[in-house]
Amino acid sequence: QWYQRRVSSGINAEYGDAEVDVSTKLKYVYDAITLTRHSLEGKVPLIGFSGAPWTLMGYMIEGGGSKTMSKTKKWLYTCPEESHRLLKIITRVVSDYLIQQAIAGAQMLQVFESSAEYLGPELFEEFCISYLQEIALSVRKGLAERQVPDVPMIVFAKGAYHSIAKISYTGYDVVGLDWTVDPNIARDFCHIAVQGNLDPCALYAPKEELTEKVAEMVRQFGVRNYIANLGHGIYPDMDPESVKTFVDTVHRVSEEIMNKGDPFNQLYT
Repeated sequence: QWYQRRVSSGINAEYGDAEVDVSTKLKYVYDAITLTRHSLEGKVPLIGFSGAPWTLMGYMIEGGGSKTMSKTKKWLYTCPEESHRLLKIITRVVSDYLIQQAIAGAQMLQVFESSAEYLGPELFEEFCISYLQEIALSVRKGLAERQVPDVPMIVFAKGAYHSIAKISYTGYDVVGLDWTVDPNIARDFCHIAVQGNLDPCALYAPKEELTEKVAEMVRQFGVRNYIANLGHGIYPDMDPESVKTFVDTVHRVSEEIMNKGDPFNQLYT
């Protein structure tokens, strides 16, 4: 792989096939989205997604997951210009990919910067924020040019608690939060809707404990401009009954809050 040679040799600056026609290369994805959209028959919305530039760059250079992202961060410190060049290429491809997903039938789009936790505020500002913003702008512009209705967009930058306010101004409709973020802080610094943020491992807890944790999460966030969710992905060995408990509790507590007309929750209209 060109990127692996570049890391090891410090010389190769070639970027392989930078011009990618995702509408052709990934047609099977869009076909699957369209098929799924029809199969759902409007019962639930269909969400499309993509990894974000920094996260995808990490997988390309590390060759898989990493506990430190040290090889990729080495690029940022030793080859900043080339890092930006690669991130720009990935940004363009991700934008095109998301546009095609919306055209195929996705009703909402989520961008996952799952490796943001490996960057401090300075590196996040330099190598993430602008590319996340560019994706949001490019997708909306691309859909408008194709006369396709705009779709809501969610940005999720795991571990970037230090930049929540800045993330909320990148052009997305919703900011996804991981489980380490205090709901009160999120509400104070986010001027748009938020999503999250129960610790996924809480689904391992006994039903009574899980119910209380979910209820407390909903009470803290309130019901306005809020999407209840986990603070990251669900694990393969999760008991479906625990997921049901999560969903049922969200619905019950949300309804209780709305029926009470709690003034606190009116703050987030």
